[in-house]
Amino acid sequence: MCPHARIQDTIAGKKIRCTLVHDHVLLRQGLRRLLEDEADMEVVAEAGNAAEALLAVIKHRPEVVITDAHIFQCTAEEAERVILRESPQSKVLFLSMREGNVLGEGPVNSCAVRETSAEELVEMVRSTYTGEPAGMREVPRAGRGEWPAEEQLPRKRVLTVREREVLKLLAEGKTVRSAAGVLGLSVKTVDAHKFNLMRKLGIHNKAELVMWAIQKRVVKLPVNF
Repeated sequence: MCPHARIQDTIAGKKIRCTLVHDHVLLRQGLRRLLEDEADMEVVAEAGNAAEALLAVIKHRPEVVITDAHIFQCTAEEAERVILRESPQSKVLFLSMREGNVLGEGPVNSCAVRETSAEELVEMVRSTYTGEPAGMREVPRAGRGEWPAEEQLPRKRVLTVREREVLKLLAEGKTVRSAAGVLGLSVKTVDAHKFNLMRKLGIHNKAELVMWAIQKRVVKLPVNF
């Protein structure tokens, strides 16, 4: 987008609405200040884990999601797929704390934080918003809601009470180890429950697990959401 077009958008009251997703609070705060110093940008939400991130995406439908793929505990392509399934109009810009493309196979819209200046990052947000960078694949709306409702599963694949407890804790952002502490179980046992529930639901990574939990109201949504 040329500077003149950005000025016109700002005058018209239209800004690039961004959601920041990272577990380092200081980094998020720095990015927020950086972006909000730009007349054509605003940060509509922040998130520190996958559950918060997906809730923010569903609620705000941002133009650009700025995140680190490790938050979703899957590859960048898988994280992008889950985000676009719920907000097809969003674009995703991945941050990396390391040099090079470490985000998984295939082209993705990304930048290495340590190699990128503030000015370059701002321009990457703009180009992500206006263009169709490599790796920005649209996910058709027909693809939404593909995960089966629990009542539609074969009887032998319905989640047990313990599996639902594990699902809820993981979807809320807890690690396998912390979930084990809450439930008074061994890490190995919780890991086994996680494996079984993902197999039953046909889910392959934590990002999809979190989205299934949100859609099926296993994770409590905010009031007036």
